[in-house]
Formats: sequence, C-alpha cells, structure tokens
Amino acid sequence: MTEPFENIQVDAVITWVNGNDKIWQGKINAYSESKINFSSKNHLKRYNSIGEIDMAIKSIIKFAPFIKNIFLVTDNQSPQSFDSLKALAKNKGVNLELVDHKIIFRGFEEYLPTFNSCSIISMLFRIPYLSEHFIIFNDDTLLMREVLVDDFFINGEPIIRGKWQQFNENKSLRKSYNEILTFLDIPIKKSEISFKKLQQNSAKLAQMDKYVRRFHTPVCVRKSTLTNFFKEDTLLRKNIQHRFRSENQFLISSLSEHLEIKNNTYHYRNNSQLTYFRSYKKLWLTRLKLKWFKNNPNKLFITFQSLDMANDEILEYILYWIKKRLSKN
Repeated sequence: MTEPFENIQVDAVITWVNGNDKIWQGKINAYSESKINFSSKNHLKRYNSIGEIDMAIKSIIKFAPFIKNIFLVTDNQSPQSFDSLKALAKNKGVNLELVDHKIIFRGFEEYLPTFNSCSIISMLFRIPYLSEHFIIFNDDTLLMREVLVDDFFINGEPIIRGKWQQFNENKSLRKSYNEILTFLDIPIKKSEISFKKLQQNSAKLAQMDKYVRRFHTPVCVRKSTLTNFFKEDTLLRKNIQHRFRSENQFLISSLSEHLEIKNNTYHYRNNSQLTYFRSYKKLWLTRLKLKWFKNNPNKLFITFQSLDMANDEILEYILYWIKKRLSKN
C-alpha cells in the first residue's frame, strides 16, 4: 500500500554564508579580481549577517511540523547558535544538519571554493540522504504562519509560484529597440547579470518558449527530476565552473520548475502568498505591512531582504515582531 501524498517526507534546504567571517572574507578576496572592502556600506548590504539564519530555521521548526530534516549548506561555517538550534530541532522531532560544500561537490572538488550561489544551488540535490521531495529556502525568507505539505506539493507534485513572462528578446518594445540600435550600428549595452536572466536561461534549457518568473518564495523540488536530467554530468560541470556569477549560467531550481512544467507535473500559483520587504524607510509603513500580513491568513511567507540596512528603530521593531511570532503558542 502506497503512503498518502500528504504524509510524504519533505526536507528543507538552506544555503548560508556568514559574511562577517574573516576567514571567508580572506578566501573570497583571494579569488576575486576586484578586492572587496567589507567595511564599506555597499558591501555590508550584500554580505552582512545579523542572525537571519536563526530566525529562518526557527520558523521552519515552528510553522512546518511536517519537515523532518533541515540541511544547512555552508562553506566550513556554522552559526554561533547552531548547538541550541539543533537541540530545539531535536526536541521537535526534526534533524538539523550542517552540510559542507565539500560534501555536495564530492567528485567536483576542482570547482571549490565557490562564492556563486548559482553553482552551490546546482549541487543541492546531491546532499546525502536528501528526501525525494525538498524545499529550498533563502535565509532571508521566513515562514510566519503554519503551513501544510500541500502548500508545497499536491499529490506529490511541486507548486510553482510566479508569473508567466516572455523572454527579454521576445518583448516587442525591447525587440524593436534592439533592431533600431543594430540598424544604426550602435552597440547594444549588456545588462547586469540578474536572477531574471538566469531563470530565462533555465527555461530555455528546458525547451520552453516563455518562462515563469519566480516570486521570492521557497522553491519546491523533486530530487528525481534533477538526477534524471543530469545522468550525464557535462552540463552540470559547465554550470558550476564559475566561482562567481556568470550570465551563461542557469539556475537549477528554476530549471527544475520548468522541467516539471514541460512534463505537466506541477501546480501553478500566481499568488505569491508573500509579504516582501526590500527597503525600510518608514516605521509606519513597516508596521502597516506586518499588520496586513497578520490579518491575512492567505499570507505564508515574509522576505526581509537586506534587513541589516534598516535603521535601529525599524530593525528593533521587526526583530521584536518576529520574536513574538515565533514564541506564540
């Protein structure tokens, strides 16, 4: 007798780097063409860490009771609070494990160290003992309301949250603009490497003629979808050879989604169920958005992007709100 889909085992995977770690800072500067000044405001935004990983793990433990394993993928690092987090997880029947890059890059060690999230995420499906169904979380995205298996997988098939869009080159305005520039022999300015571009690369690899631009929400993945696609590892090696992000890469989590779409083994949601913070300019606006979240039972996720950039008053309010939410019975 097969196990009911709502009782399938689901794991959580989080990639994390402690940007305050002096050893890691020295390592990335040894490989970076332009050295990073970690004391500058520009780089604090990208690399600073103020304990988001603790909140992310605690939110999974509290609000996703069906999760049995949480794998925290790091480069020879560990959160200061890891022992207490592991004890908390164990008390709730959850196994919390550190997984070093050397483990998932076994057989591909020549591509380490890597500072490229696209390369790291490409190898997550190789975590030992990872369940068939798993969810990839960013460390800045928190569960702030109880969730069920079928908020991520329905009948064992992943839910994909995003909006259908045309590829950049197929958008009529951009296409016309580029044709005019070409006619006038004016070089087309290369755009910055973005996750939007990487998602389009991924969809093209799955032979799609358009793509789902994903919301900043957890990604639902079936391990077999990726292991079957990468039976021959040439393409995988090509993707992880970049120590830093390249416009030629694909995003494996987006590839997984588009392979499921191609096979019609997915469930689509155009509602993100997300409250998203990317700036923290006004305390009243922060309070209002958090109140909206609290009063809207359809909202499941909150993303606090670059939370360390909030001023002291707003940061204190947000951290207190999260603490209350996580301690609520």
